[in-house]
Amino acid sequence: MDVIRAFIEAWQAQIGLVILALMFVGFVMERFPAAVVAILGACTFLFLGIINSKELLSAFSNSAPITIAAMFILSGALLRTGTIDAIAGVIIARARTRPRQAVAEMFLGVYVASAFMNNTPVVVVMIPIILKLAQATGFSAKKLLIPLSFICILGGTTTLIGTSTNLIVDSVARDSGLAAFGIFEITPYGLIAGIAGMAMLVLFSSWLLPGDDASSPGAGANDELFLTELTIRNQSALRGKTLGETAIAKRARIKVTAIKRDGTYLRHNLTEELLSPDDVIVVQTDLPELMSLRASDDFKVGIVRKGDAGAKGEVVVEAMVAPSHPSIGNRLFDIPFLSLLNVRILGMSRFRNLPRSDLPNAKIHAADKLVVTGSKADIARMYENPNLFGVVSTTARALRRDKAPLALGALAAVVILSAFNVVAIEVAAILAVAGILIARCIDAEEAWSSIDGNVLVLIFGMLAVGIGLEQAGSVIIVVNALAPYLTDVPLWAVVFAVYIFSVLLTEIITNNAVAILVTPIVIKLGADLGIDPRPLVIAVMFAASASFATPIGYQTNTLVYAAGGYRFTDFFKAGIPLTIGVGLATCFAVIGFN
Repeated sequence: MDVIRAFIEAWQAQIGLVILALMFVGFVMERFPAAVVAILGACTFLFLGIINSKELLSAFSNSAPITIAAMFILSGALLRTGTIDAIAGVIIARARTRPRQAVAEMFLGVYVASAFMNNTPVVVVMIPIILKLAQATGFSAKKLLIPLSFICILGGTTTLIGTSTNLIVDSVARDSGLAAFGIFEITPYGLIAGIAGMAMLVLFSSWLLPGDDASSPGAGANDELFLTELTIRNQSALRGKTLGETAIAKRARIKVTAIKRDGTYLRHNLTEELLSPDDVIVVQTDLPELMSLRASDDFKVGIVRKGDAGAKGEVVVEAMVAPSHPSIGNRLFDIPFLSLLNVRILGMSRFRNLPRSDLPNAKIHAADKLVVTGSKADIARMYENPNLFGVVSTTARALRRDKAPLALGALAAVVILSAFNVVAIEVAAILAVAGILIARCIDAEEAWSSIDGNVLVLIFGMLAVGIGLEQAGSVIIVVNALAPYLTDVPLWAVVFAVYIFSVLLTEIITNNAVAILVTPIVIKLGADLGIDPRPLVIAVMFAASASFATPIGYQTNTLVYAAGGYRFTDFFKAGIPLTIGVGLATCFAVIGFN
């Protein structure tokens, strides 16, 4: 054992580089999730004695993951309160008359939102909205989804809190003795990179993106939609208003298909129709919006029968119609349990093929999903129905739109308090999370579920690996190998070299891993070369996020890769012009401002 220990101590710097190389192989092969590879790497440093348990646990004292987790929760609160949907709904309403302007406004909104929200949930929310926008404007969905990811990435680089990468680089830099970055310190660089990126999208990338095809899952796929109907109450605040003046017509998640009035179906110029009591609005929407509509006092939701439990029954469940159900082929209004139990059907969903009729007259098919509300006793009897499969309480919740100003205020407070150095950004983020939880913008369990555990585990693992490389002396070896080649070169050449090295790495491994590994190297390199390391750190910050050429380097790319049914090469063709344009603009900006 003494011989092995002596060997490790003598060669630990080289061993650290071998561990790092094996981790790179693990990242590229993707046999295991990136977080698992990072944890295995950290454990290897611990097992070999290069770091001890105290040094390993010191990774958990880093403030960056805490800030990132808090920003995930704040992003979740903005989604829960329908803030993003409200903005998107306004833009989609204008899409039919000014399609190009609507697309431009949508992407501008995404760019701004990504500067202050984690861009992963922004993309998750925007994918179905982009698909609806494509339908409304006639543009190909495949022409919009990759730009959605790219613009989110560009927006995230404009502020310190826009992406986890920026926060990690800032944290590692502070641990290495550099002054903390201000929340808007990188904004000038980000705006220049953003302008260059959007110019490359318009001039080159949009022409290289594929169009829709029949086999593309993104071309015709939507969120799970439910057919429902809204019966205007006698005392409704909607009486006397046109449909176009109501929130129903403005929400991005709702599609109005008809209005029923005195047995007549109205299907044209619906936004101009004045609403009256007992009018029935037939709509298609997703489950969270259905739950939000259920909470309204302006209308009754679903199939209304005399003496039913009403739309606000004690329990809401989802149930699937069994293939053996005796009512298959009959009207939904005539399904037996409606007359036997005091329940109401709120909506019906059918895979990719919603009925074109209203809800009561929809023909029942096998595997139709029903959303039903009623008393606990009546719902309990549904569990015993052999003709219904998978009866389960719904996990969807109504959007809390009345809390939207509070969620926006919490995010604004983080920006203002950290921008003016009133408190550290991690303290401001934690205080904001406490505020939105107290205000019930988001429930505690929803807040925790909005945190991406894989991202945090990856960061903690890579921070431990970074400590291991530092303790082993591997960073010094890398710096000593690079320094002779960069000793007599000007600052601009060093900036370009650092950017190119970092951007190549981020295309094959995760952006956060690149940020943690490369930042200490360039800080030490700057010190050895006698130049200010801050411009080099900024170059790493931008390059680590500039993953445009592959779908695996950044989470948002992976999301649209699946949603749009793209090929791997689609990202390469569309991303290379962006990589070059953004890289040149960023490097020249870093050189020009320093």
